[in-house]
Amino acid sequence: MSSEVISLKRGKRSIFIDKVKALLPDEGNLNLCLTCGACSSGCPATGLEGMDPRKFLRMAALGMDDELLKSDWAWMCTMCQRCIYVCPMKIDIPALVFNVRGSRPREERPKGILGSCDMALRNDTCSAMGATEEDWRFVVEDVAAEVRENQEGFENLQAPMDKVGAEFFLNQNSREPVTEPDEMVPLWKILHLVGADWTYGSKGWAAENYCLFMADNPSWKRIVEVKAKAVDDLKCKVWLNTE
Repeated sequence: MSSEVISLKRGKRSIFIDKVKALLPDEGNLNLCLTCGACSSGCPATGLEGMDPRKFLRMAALGMDDELLKSDWAWMCTMCQRCIYVCPMKIDIPALVFNVRGSRPREERPKGILGSCDMALRNDTCSAMGATEEDWRFVVEDVAAEVRENQEGFENLQAPMDKVGAEFFLNQNSREPVTEPDEMVPLWKILHLVGADWTYGSKGWAAENYCLFMADNPSWKRIVEVKAKAVDDLKCKVWLNTE
């Protein structure tokens, strides 16, 4: 019985995989896929757009960069990293997804994420909702005053703003003060009851960072720098980001 050697021709070289390999330790283990499907079985985005993490990785390995760029699946990935957690080879598929996002022309990225990133860059609150320092301070002071007046046991509750030297600098999702301000109160109560030394900042207080989701590295860096400076300026010891 004769045996025949089957030769598989290599497809196009993947720019995405090459870039990620150059960035990650051990090249992100991107060559170690066993095609076991563990990543896909636990992925919340599996099946959307006819895609899953295993298929995404295989397409990239085959040089199908154009097809991956046209697919919206990269924007449906939550970047939860569950695929890495369950992968026996610890392959960093999210890093590959992030690189694909960053390779799409900026103006062609999802409008909601793009608009939120650009809104956050407009002022030093970093709010994706466009809330100004004045709006933010007014809402916090108004809601805190209402709690002190109407809720028994919290007559001394404070929501400090720009308190120099506080132990904790607290960020806040900017959707809450704009659309659901009462949602801020439960955390204030916890901090009050445990006697935490904390503060909000009038600058850099918004917890979200849509520029990260959009894979816009320069804008992501800018947002983080503004927030970090706000923490440093108030000389706080711990930065608590609720996102």
